[in-house]
Amino acid sequence: MTQVTSDAKADARKRQPGQPTAETAVVVRLGEITLKGRNRPLFVRQLGRNIRQALKGVDIENSDWGPQRIVITPGPRLDWPELRERLQRVFGLRNFSLCRVLPWDLDAIREGVLKMAADAEFESFRITVQRSDKRFPGSSQELERELGAAVQQATGARVDLTNADADLQVEIMPGGAFLHTERVQGPGGLPVGVSGRVVALLSGGIDSPVAAWRTMSRGCDVGFVHFQSFPYLDASSRDKAISLVRQLTQWQYRSRLHVVSFGDLQHKIVAGCPPPLRVVLYRRFMLRIAHVIAEREGAEALVTGESLGQVSSQTLSNIATIDAATTLPVLRPLVGRDKEEIISEARHIGTFETSIEPDQDCCTLFVPRNPATHSTVAEVEAAEQALEVEAMVAEGLANVETLEFRWPEA
Repeated sequence: MTQVTSDAKADARKRQPGQPTAETAVVVRLGEITLKGRNRPLFVRQLGRNIRQALKGVDIENSDWGPQRIVITPGPRLDWPELRERLQRVFGLRNFSLCRVLPWDLDAIREGVLKMAADAEFESFRITVQRSDKRFPGSSQELERELGAAVQQATGARVDLTNADADLQVEIMPGGAFLHTERVQGPGGLPVGVSGRVVALLSGGIDSPVAAWRTMSRGCDVGFVHFQSFPYLDASSRDKAISLVRQLTQWQYRSRLHVVSFGDLQHKIVAGCPPPLRVVLYRRFMLRIAHVIAEREGAEALVTGESLGQVSSQTLSNIATIDAATTLPVLRPLVGRDKEEIISEARHIGTFETSIEPDQDCCTLFVPRNPATHSTVAEVEAAEQALEVEAMVAEGLANVETLEFRWPEA
C-alpha cells in the first residue's frame, strides 16, 4: 500500500477545504485505540503495519490518517469484495464504508444523496450527517432536514429515524463530502502485536482456535503448539492443526506452529502412574513443554481453550494442579463461556467446519474410564516421582516439527 508522502501532504494543504482527491474512497473508522492516551501512537503505528500487510496485493493508491479515521484511496482496479473481506479481519477497526466523494458544495451533495436514493429500494429512510470538519456551513441537523426533504420529495418514502429501511449517510471531512449507505462491521479489539507474544496450545477441537482468536483480538501475537500421538494414532490431528493455523494466520499475517510428538510420553505416564490422574498428568507435561517453547519464542504467557467444568480436567482443582507445572501465566479466554457461545464464535471466524472434521486426537489416547475430577498438587507430584520428568520434557522437545505460515500467501 502506498503511503502518504511529504509532497502529497503539501499538496493537500494547498487544496481548498472540501476539495476531493478521488471519486471513490474507503473510510475506515478506528475502534478502541482512539481511547488510548500517550501510548496511542504505538497502537496507530502497529495498526498501520497490519493494514498494509492485510491489503498486500490489493490495488491501493494512497492512505490518509486522521485522529479517528483512515481514508483509503483505491486504485483503478478496485476489488471491493476482496478489500472488504480483508479489512473485516484487521483487529483495531470499528467499521468502514465504501464512499462516493464529492466537493463541499451543497447542490453537489444533494444530487449525490438523490443518486444514492435512486440506487436503493426502500419504503422508509433517514439521513445521517456528521460534520467532523466544522468549517462546512450549517449544522448537521439543518443539513439532515434539507437533504431529507429532497429525498422525500423525489421518492415519496417516509422518514423513520429509529427503524429505517435505508440510512443515507454523509460525512463532512477535510477531503470532501463522503456519501455511503453501509457501515461494514470490523472486528474491533486491538491491533495484533501491541500486547506482546503468547503461545497457544492448539488441539483439533472447536475451543482452542477460538481461544487463540480471542487472544489475538486483544493485541497478542499468537504462536501455536500442537501435541500429536503419532505413531500410536494417525497424523490427522496434525493435518487439522495446520489447516486451523492457516485460517487463523489471516487475522495476524504470520504464525509459527510447533508440532510435538507426545505418544511415547503418554505411554510412559500410563505405565508408571495411577489411571485416574493420567489426563491431569498429560496436561502438566504439555504445559512444561509449551513453557520451554514459549521461552524460546520470547512469549510471556500460555493460552488454552479450556472452559470451566466442560470436561473432567477443567474443574477448579484440576486447573490449579495443572497450572502448578509452569511459572508462566496461563490465559483462558473461554473460561466462562458455554459451548453454544464457543460454537457460534467458531462459525463466525471460519474454524468450525475444520474443527469438526474427524481426527485422532492425542487426548483420546490412553484415557482412563474414570478420570479424576479433583486432584491436588501433592498427590500429582507424588505420582510424578515414578517418572523422569526432566528427561521426558527433553524428549518431547527433541521431537518438534516447526512450520511457518504467512498471509497473504505468496
